[in-house]
Amino acid sequence: MRNFHIFIFICLSLFSHAESHAAGVDKKSKLTIVIPIQNSSRIKFGAGKLASTLKLIGYDVNIVQRDKAPATKNVIVIGTKNDKLLNSLAAAMNATGTQAGKEGFSITYAKNRNLVIEGTDPSGALYGCMELADEIKNTGKLPEKIALTDQPEMVLRGTCIGLQKPDYLPGRDVYEYPYTPETFPWFYDKALWIQYLDMMVENRYNSLYLWNGHPFASLVRLKDYPYAVEVDDVTFKKNEEMFRFLTEEADKRGIWVIQMFYNIIIPRPFAEKHNLKTQDRNRPIIPLIADYTRKSIAAFVEKYPNVGLLVALGEAMEGVGQDDVDWFTKTIIPGVKDGLKAAGIKNEPPIVLRAHDTDAPRVMTASLPLYKNLYTENKFNGEALTTYEPRGSWAALHRKLSAVAPVHIANVHILANLEPFRYGSANFIQKSVQAMDKIYGAKGLHLYPQSGYWDWPYTADKIGPRQLQVDRDWIWYKEWGRYAWNSKRDRNEEIDYWGKELAGKYGTDLASGKAILNAYEESGEISPKLLRRYGITDGNRQTLTLGMLMTQLINPYRYGLFTLMYESEAPEGEMIIEYAEKEWKKQGHIGETPVQIAKEVVVHGQQALAAINAAAATVTRDTAEFRRLKNDMYCYNAMANFYAEKVKSALWVLRYKYSNDVSDLEKALPLLEKSVSYYADLVKLTENDYLYANSMQTKQRKIPMRGVDKTFIHWKEMLPVFTKELDHFKKSIDSLKSAGKGKAIVLQPFKNAAVKILSDQGTYIIGRDAVVFTDSAAKIKDFTAQLNGLKAVKMAKTEQLKTGTTLKFSNTVPVKVLVGFFNKKGPSYLKAPELETDASANNYGQSEIKISNALVVAGYPPVNVHAYTFEAGTNTLTLGKGECLILGFINEKQEMRIYNAGLDGQGKDIDWLFE
Repeated sequence: MRNFHIFIFICLSLFSHAESHAAGVDKKSKLTIVIPIQNSSRIKFGAGKLASTLKLIGYDVNIVQRDKAPATKNVIVIGTKNDKLLNSLAAAMNATGTQAGKEGFSITYAKNRNLVIEGTDPSGALYGCMELADEIKNTGKLPEKIALTDQPEMVLRGTCIGLQKPDYLPGRDVYEYPYTPETFPWFYDKALWIQYLDMMVENRYNSLYLWNGHPFASLVRLKDYPYAVEVDDVTFKKNEEMFRFLTEEADKRGIWVIQMFYNIIIPRPFAEKHNLKTQDRNRPIIPLIADYTRKSIAAFVEKYPNVGLLVALGEAMEGVGQDDVDWFTKTIIPGVKDGLKAAGIKNEPPIVLRAHDTDAPRVMTASLPLYKNLYTENKFNGEALTTYEPRGSWAALHRKLSAVAPVHIANVHILANLEPFRYGSANFIQKSVQAMDKIYGAKGLHLYPQSGYWDWPYTADKIGPRQLQVDRDWIWYKEWGRYAWNSKRDRNEEIDYWGKELAGKYGTDLASGKAILNAYEESGEISPKLLRRYGITDGNRQTLTLGMLMTQLINPYRYGLFTLMYESEAPEGEMIIEYAEKEWKKQGHIGETPVQIAKEVVVHGQQALAAINAAAATVTRDTAEFRRLKNDMYCYNAMANFYAEKVKSALWVLRYKYSNDVSDLEKALPLLEKSVSYYADLVKLTENDYLYANSMQTKQRKIPMRGVDKTFIHWKEMLPVFTKELDHFKKSIDSLKSAGKGKAIVLQPFKNAAVKILSDQGTYIIGRDAVVFTDSAAKIKDFTAQLNGLKAVKMAKTEQLKTGTTLKFSNTVPVKVLVGFFNKKGPSYLKAPELETDASANNYGQSEIKISNALVVAGYPPVNVHAYTFEAGTNTLTLGKGECLILGFINEKQEMRIYNAGLDGQGKDIDWLFE
């Protein structure tokens, strides 16, 4: 028996020796990694990662610092081009045949068989180490032959984390979130940061964006404004420590930390001391705020010299105009320069200018003579993922920015149409990155989390303890990072690559890994296609996965339709209302149609289910997560069928608008019933698996339902709404059949509320031929009966164009101020409230159109009515520059039925069929 054991031991030893010999080196041998004496933290970090990987396969690794490479064997030399260490090896090195660019590297064997990693710069050397480590992990050995040169396509490859929350803090407005342990406990979790930063470097990301409305009051203390700090002394010190820790750890990994901030937001203690609002979009630039902001930026740059800035000029200050240019050139850039001067730094750190809600090309033209190291950034598909074939004015803006900026960055933003279900379509993502380059000319990627941005670091999955986004959405980060490095990879090879990755994760074979990839890619077409063909907006005021009301499908303009999505962020095609009109008029269709998409998403859902079920029986690892992934495929399928049936129903409803034939509505009914049934399936699939559908749970959410105080965030809350809609439709059909004609709606005129106007404006009574401006003869031609007799405020349009509209008044009871916006875009018309560009656009409940096409003034487009709610007291309504109408005041309790008055000549209102 003893001899048998010796025999087995000898066999195993021989097998181990043979395996080691096949790997090219004795696994018990020592291996030395040599790095330069004057090495950077990035080279040291990369060498450490490589050493750890080598130790895992049995090597005894030692890292030493030298200026000359040793002549001994079993050495890996790591350095940068032209440093002393690599110069000492030059005569002995084997050239790879190509030269690497910025952040690039080459890996080759020298003539003495020592392995050399040469980086163009420290980041290149780091990435060379990571590349070799990946090769070793994949093969279990050092490569016997290698001659590789590589470099990234994109200059900046970044992810972002929001220091923001799903809802507002008490007494705060949107974006106002000081850095505190109570609000952001995860910010102080060093282990979590290390996990995230390691994920970033493994996927070759080189920039991390931190989003916050006004971070300076949590990170710097100003001599002139010490009272502006928003956190206590203990927290302030913690913030300093964490920010230094984060930036140092990021720098080791070749990651540039970029702090984002909005304009113009001021801290609450500062605002209270000076009797100011923390945010006031229509407030002109005042010297006090400009001085505070400039000094805050200067102090930040001096204190954290290796941290960049991302500036959002729009959103919290009034739209596009000279103020944007002045604020950037007279406050922000001077602040950065002040900080550099105080720190004795000559090299300009990059400033990223966000193009959102500003004329970025104009700002860049004015700024480049003052500051050279400027970048631009703009959303890829708005706040969603809809297409890899962007076009129109949005693509033109990107190209314009790419032409004017040294580096232009494409921002994959919010992803409101993807959350909360898992997304991992390598095909869609690869084509999107290719589009950034070919169509936009972008050389940078700025990537948001796949879902749950407002609830970082957690997912919406109903799991205890909460699941981390960095764990669940690993494939999201890996795919974007892989293609930001090289988007031109062969598609067939990529199928094999991702098949192996997924097979490894779930402990299955290559065929099943490819099936899982196929499920990701089939399901990955559903949300983009649904939103771009049926949606109201590409912004996060719409939660696509919660569904849409029938009125949103048949009357989208009522809900503030964001037409740019159809014109630029979708292939050429038709909206539902366009398709229905063409069908009635027997006209030909153009491009992608609603019917086509209804068919396609159903097929995608079926194929995703077939693929995921084909792989399910072979899964042996991470089975709980696979079950959740599989359930998501069923969710996608149910959602696709819900939309498909509802859209088919909507087309019959719209046909009734033209035919006035009740039989068309009868054909719509069973389709709508099917839609509700599929939605009930979706509720069952999500009820025990998801906490919510949308991570933003504030009043900004509008579609399908207005979300306030975390309401209408789950599918189970929406099912009664869709059921009620169906029941109302049935009753409407019965009513029409019994009456034999369309339903007449009688609306009583609004009653004037008792309001005293305190500003210097006159009034007029709404009626035919009433003059609406003090400095124009324009008269009312037509109006909806509800407005008849209202006491409107007569404004001077020249003043509206020059300085905006300000109306001061007092009221003893809460009131609604009815404001009329002309429903055509133009430089002279005040833009209606729009949450896509203005986060404060619903602070007074004003973002939704109450009465569409309610009034017509000679020489002007029809007017849409919005309502601003004010509590009792002395109040001020402040609006931006542009012509609009103040149509009167009504009691806040007076009911306002939302409808289309139809004075645009586009046909009758049929929303009443469903509400």
